[in-house]
Formats: sequence, structure tokens, C-alpha cells
Amino acid sequence: MDIREFIVSEEEEGLRLDVFLSNELGEMSRSYIQKLIKDKMVNVNDKYEKPSYLVKEDDSIQVSIPEPKVLKVEPEDIPIEIVYEDDDVIVINKPQGMVVHPAPGNYSGTLVNALLYICKGKLSSINGVIRPGIVHRIDKDTSGLLMVAKNNTSHNFLAQQLKDHTITRKYEMICHGVLKDDKITVDAPIGRHPVDRLKMAVVSNGKNAVTHFSVIKRFEKYTHVQASLETGRTHQIRVHSSYIKHPLLGDPVYGPRNCKFNLKGQVLHAKTLGFIHPTTKEYMEFTSDLPDYFKKLLKVLD
Repeated sequence: MDIREFIVSEEEEGLRLDVFLSNELGEMSRSYIQKLIKDKMVNVNDKYEKPSYLVKEDDSIQVSIPEPKVLKVEPEDIPIEIVYEDDDVIVINKPQGMVVHPAPGNYSGTLVNALLYICKGKLSSINGVIRPGIVHRIDKDTSGLLMVAKNNTSHNFLAQQLKDHTITRKYEMICHGVLKDDKITVDAPIGRHPVDRLKMAVVSNGKNAVTHFSVIKRFEKYTHVQASLETGRTHQIRVHSSYIKHPLLGDPVYGPRNCKFNLKGQVLHAKTLGFIHPTTKEYMEFTSDLPDYFKKLLKVLD
């Protein structure tokens, strides 16, 4: 157990307890600190307080930080394309069909297994033993760029950019039908489907979700589209595409059941990723080529 102690200064008086500790423990996320408080791992003047407690000058705060759990997910020598890597972040180009992180009953063959091997365990631990380094994710059958944090400070910095909607995320996709307008913005909240709990849907009580669609090329029955994310909800592009009656080609959940192209999943590729580097504070942007199956499909449709 790692035990840390802090004394509140005059300037810090009036801060919420979770905010005060977030300032002191910069390598930890505020949600994790709130969990420590609720689990009674934090005491103020030998008393347990709520995250909303307003600290006072000379308060003595003690934080007990549990030792990290031993990771049961094993490193695996799985070839993945590394687009960029330094001591803080690694950007990879995930192939279609690869699961990002393990789940119960499926602890091998994932991106995390590959990252543990490549990075030799030097990944952030904020998201727990199953998702080391994973700041954001893309679906199994979505290919493309993904950023991974190699330490907790970088993880928090990148996660804040996601929260602030300042990260550039542009996808290319092929959808059913011919879009009439060159540009469409869908601003519709997304939450769990009211009937099918395995699906997401546009629902009135969902979380804010905004997607910008722009036509790249129209075909007879399909459209090649760029989708830019302003927010990052689960299945956002897939749900919004279906919502405007142009579901993704090959999408087994939100699209038509029958697909004549024998696809392995939705035709969706995370092509462009841009963010401010955690250490240099410089903006970096990366672009990846469309996967071969996507290119071949475009030729067939042309």
C-alpha cells in the first residue's frame, strides 16, 4: 500500500476534496480518485468525507493507494503496424478483425496482448489491468489509427483532449444509398437501446453526440463518405449513419442483414488522428492508407 499525506494550504481552501487530490496526484484520473474516496481509502483529519467535501486550511489528508493488480493478460508477439512511438505515446494502425482489449473468456490475440509485448509493460495503468494504455478504442471490425498512452501522465493529458473534443478523428466509410447533400451534420444523443441492450441508439436521454459527414464519391447504390467525430460515443458513426437511413455497408448490427460483398464487418476505417503531444505540447497528425479490402471494394463499386 502506497500511503501519501497532504496538508491544505490557505490558497487551496474551498476546493472540493476530489479536485484537491486531482491537483496533488496529477498521474491519477479524477474518477479513480473519486473511487478511492468512496472506497474509504482517503481520510481527512482521521475522518472519511465525500468527494464533494470542501477542504479547509491545515486539513490533514491521507490517501492509501492500493498496489496495482497483477496483470493476467499475457504479452504476445503479434505483428501490428506502428505509425509513431516515443516515451509517452504510441500510435498504431489496427487491422480489421482485431479486438482492442481482452474480455472475460477472451484474453489472447488482442491489441493489448500485442502492446504488452512491444512496449514491455510500459503502458499506463489508469484503465486497469485489462486495458493498459488504452485511452480510446475502435470496434473489432473497424480498422485504423489508435493512440495508446505509455504512462499515466500522458494518459490523463490525452483523455482530457478527448473530453474537450479537441482530438481530430476522421474516418472513411461506405454506406448504403446515395447521400443527396454533400455535407450532413448529425447532432443526436446516443444511449443504450431501450429494447435491445446489446445495441446503442439515438435516444432522448442519451449523451450528446455529433458527427459530421461529407461525401467523397457517389456510386449507383452506395456512397463513399468521410465522417468526422466531434464527440466519441460507443458505435457513434454506425448509429448516426443508421439514424439518417444510410447504414454502413457490412454492418451486422445496424445495417441490412444481407450483404452481397461477403464482408467481415462494417466498412469503416479510422484514417486520420490528430492530438497535442503530452510532453512537447505540439499538435501531431497522422494518416493511414485504406486497407486492401476497402480499396478493392471501391474499385468494384466504381
